[in-house]
Amino acid sequence: MLEFILFKYKLERAFSHMEDQEELLQKLAEYKSEHAALNDVLARMLDSDQPVNLLHMQQLKKKKLWLKDMIQKIESALIDDIIA
Repeated sequence: MLEFILFKYKLERAFSHMEDQEELLQKLAEYKSEHAALNDVLARMLDSDQPVNLLHMQQLKKKKLWLKDMIQKIESALIDDIIA
C-alpha cells in the first residue's frame, strides 16, 4: 500500500512538473514574440521621418530589456530542469 501511495505521489509530481514546463515554454514563446515586436516598433520609429517621442521610446526600450531578462531567466530555468 505504501508503495502505491509513493508511486501515485511521484506520478502527480511528474505531471505537475510537466505542466510547469509547458507554462514556461508558453511564456517563453509569448515573451520572445513581444520582444521581436518591440524591436520592430523601435526600428520603425528610428527609420521614420516623423519626430520621435523620446519618453515613449525609452519606455519601449525598458520593456524590451525587461522581456530580454525574463527570457533569459525562463531559458535558464528550463535548462536547470533538463539537467536535474
